[in-house]
Amino acid sequence: MNANTKKLHDLGQSLWVDAISRDMLVDGQLARYIADWSVTGLTSNPTIYEHAIGHGNAYDEAIARLTRSGESAEEIFFSLALDDLKAAADLFRPVFDVSQAIDGWVSLEVSPMLADNVETTIDAAAWLHEAADRPNLFIKIPGTPAGIQAIEESVFAGVHVNVTLLFSREQYLAAAEAYFKGIERRLAAGLDLNVSSVASLFVSRWDVAVRDDVAPAFYNRLGIAIAMRTYKAYRDLLASPRWQRLALAGARPQRLLWASTGSKDPAAPDTLYVNSLAAPDTINTIPENTLKAFADHGKVGAILPVDGGYAEAVLEEFRREGVDDEALAARLQREGIDSFAASWQVLLSRIHEKCATLVVADN
Repeated sequence: MNANTKKLHDLGQSLWVDAISRDMLVDGQLARYIADWSVTGLTSNPTIYEHAIGHGNAYDEAIARLTRSGESAEEIFFSLALDDLKAAADLFRPVFDVSQAIDGWVSLEVSPMLADNVETTIDAAAWLHEAADRPNLFIKIPGTPAGIQAIEESVFAGVHVNVTLLFSREQYLAAAEAYFKGIERRLAAGLDLNVSSVASLFVSRWDVAVRDDVAPAFYNRLGIAIAMRTYKAYRDLLASPRWQRLALAGARPQRLLWASTGSKDPAAPDTLYVNSLAAPDTINTIPENTLKAFADHGKVGAILPVDGGYAEAVLEEFRREGVDDEALAARLQREGIDSFAASWQVLLSRIHEKCATLVVADN
C-alpha cells in the first residue's frame, strides 16, 4: 500500500481518480489503483471521454457494432460510457459494500448541452440511473440554476447525484439546499432516505483565471482560499439541527468533493491541491498524472480548519487587487459548461468520424 495515499485515506479523505478509459479497465490499471494506492472511487466528464475515445482504438470494435445497428453518435457514446462505468462500478463494489456506501462510487455526466434545461436534465438523469443499474453510480448534474432544480427533483426520485461545476461557497450552498429539499420531500412521502450525493467544488481554475490580473505573490492562493471557505460552510451544515434531524431519520450526508485538483502552473508543486486540501469527510478526485505524482512525492499538509482559517483574509486581499470573487464564480461556472459542451461536440464528431472510417473498413 502506498504510504502517501494511505495517509489521506487514514485521515478520512477519499481519493478518487478523475479518469476513465477502456484501456485502464482491461489492463488492470484501475484495479491496481484500488489495491495499491487506496483509490476508492472514480469520476468522468466529457473531456476525459473525448480523449479516451478519440485517441486510440480501444472502442473501435464496439463503435463499429453500434454503428451497424443504427445508433446515433450520442447513443453510441452513452452505450460505451455505460459499459465502462458499470465495469468500474463492479470493481469498486467491494469498497462500496465495506464502507456502507460512503465510498466505491463512479460518476457519469448527463449531456452538457442540457445545462439550462430542467426537464430534459431530470429525464436524462432518470434514464441513465436506470440504464446503469448499479447502486454505486452517481449521475453528474451541473450546479447551474436549472441544474439546481433538476438536482432536487432527481434526489426526490431516488437518483444518486454528483453535483458538478461548483465554484463558490454560495453555489455549493445552493446544491446542498437542493439535496436537503429532495431528502426532506422523501421523508415527508415516507420514502427510503438512502439516496447519496456529493458536491464537487472546482479549485484550480480559480488560480488560472486570475493569474494575469494579480502580482506573483498572489499566484495559486485563491482556489485554496475558496475551498477553505466552502469547507467551513460544509462543516456548519453537518452540525446544523436541520441536518441532524435528517441524519437521525437515516439520511446520508452530501459529501464535499474537491475537483480540478491538478496543478496548472508549471512553477507550482504538481501536487499542490492534494497537499493543501486534506480534510476528513471529503473527497479529492484527481487526474491520473497528479495521482502518480502524489503517490511518488506528495506531502499531506495541515488538515483544513473547520472554522475556515485564514480564508476570509486571503479573499479580502484579492478583493483589494480588484478580484470580484462572486462575479468570477459565475463566470467560471459558465466557462465550465461551455468547455464541457465544446468537448461534447468534439467527442460526438470523433465518434462520427470513427463510424464513417470503420464502416468503410468493414466494406
